[in-house]
Amino acid sequence: MGELKRILIADDEAHVTHIVSAKLRRAGFEVRVASDGEEALREAMESPPDLVITDLQMPYLSGFEVALRLRKEERTAGVPILLLTARGYVLDPAELALTNIRHVMAKPFSALALLETVERTLGAEGTERRAA
Repeated sequence: MGELKRILIADDEAHVTHIVSAKLRRAGFEVRVASDGEEALREAMESPPDLVITDLQMPYLSGFEVALRLRKEERTAGVPILLLTARGYVLDPAELALTNIRHVMAKPFSALALLETVERTLGAEGTERRAA
């Protein structure tokens, strides 16, 4: 069946990480959790995940700053990112282009919609890798 896909979830709201990690684990993913941007960056650099799900607004480093730094590092440059934002928060497409942010989801979101987005993103990434 192959190796479990690893997902890093970074959010300073414990209830969000609890719900998201439980849903992803039930779906067969290996999940690690970080509670702020610095911890997320450290976790991703130590053991690059297959996908990062990060909140935009977090202590120490924002999700956007984490995305920028991951893109600049060779080990994590290709890791896709799903960014969670407060409803109504808009990011500049030119800024997004500097990162590997593949999707932006507004809070509150459905855990099922998040899971579908994760599976779609990882499926597309797998297809890109095979085609390369």
